[in-house]
Amino acid sequence: MTDLPALRELGYSARWQALFEPYAAQSLTPARVIRSDRGSALIATPTGVVRATLSARLLKSARGPADLPAVGDWVAALAADDLNLPLIEAVLERASAITRGDPGENSDVQVLAANIDTVFVVHPIAEPPNVRRIERELSLAWDSRAAPVVVLTKVDLSADPDAARGEVEAVALGADVLVMNALTGDGVALLLTYISDHRTAVLIGPSGAGKSTLINTLLGEQRQLTREVRLSDGRGRHTTVVRELIQMSDGVLIDTPGLRALGLTGSEAGISSVFPDIERAARSCRFRDCMHEGEPGCVVKSAVESGTLPLERLASYHALLREAQVAAAKADARLRAEEDRKRKITSKAARAHYRQTDRG
Repeated sequence: MTDLPALRELGYSARWQALFEPYAAQSLTPARVIRSDRGSALIATPTGVVRATLSARLLKSARGPADLPAVGDWVAALAADDLNLPLIEAVLERASAITRGDPGENSDVQVLAANIDTVFVVHPIAEPPNVRRIERELSLAWDSRAAPVVVLTKVDLSADPDAARGEVEAVALGADVLVMNALTGDGVALLLTYISDHRTAVLIGPSGAGKSTLINTLLGEQRQLTREVRLSDGRGRHTTVVRELIQMSDGVLIDTPGLRALGLTGSEAGISSVFPDIERAARSCRFRDCMHEGEPGCVVKSAVESGTLPLERLASYHALLREAQVAAAKADARLRAEEDRKRKITSKAARAHYRQTDRG
């Protein structure tokens, strides 16, 4: 691999070099997105971090926001002497990406972080954990093609940390669950094992979960702004305002603001990964299309009645599936509308061409 030590520290590997080869022939430069803003981005190049803007070609070819550079993306950039700012010409095919759906009427997908190996789902346990939100975030994490890890913070404020961990482990099937106190550093070193060897992890979670404090402890410096918790309820307040890639000594972290709304994207694969107990039981239902809502021979419903499956967990499963199906329907409608628009433009251009030919 070409010797690019600055990029290797950020995870540049033989895979990315192979994907970049067609752009190398065009005298473009590989870079990784540190932070993405409207119409521009901070990118790490082999010679340093610079501000870059998006090329007209990239903007025109993008089908939506998800096709534009996001934090963590590897891109091909043009840095010419006659340009005020380098141009990002292309986004390399992502190995993974954590995304969320638009909570409103828009069906667009927003990329929170790209090319990640681990998703740290960070939640405070000063109060009993919100397992329904954790299930939702784990659905997005499994969908990303990265490995989810639940990180329970503020253990010093928890009345019963062991009970909180057990409650989370009951819904975080297949994911590691870590408990730590970022203020004292207890348990924090475990996180470094998930980003060693120049791997990338993203932190997601609600405002006040302690993500910034966690990053400061891992870095050994006060890089991220933090605020004291409110004495009334022990909750922190939102401090991170942008998604940003942070280089560690042997890996990469991506910090994200606390998000109130985490809409699903229309994919049901992540939901299936979060609820393997329900999926396994469903395979034994009498009807293949059983909805587990009272059909005869429903093994899932029997598990609820016997107490082996909590009713609240089944209700969460149903709610997430319905939301994903609605998101998928919106996306299909948007794609159809876009195809209709393109056909009309093509048809109009063809008619104009033939009219010009007839006049000739």
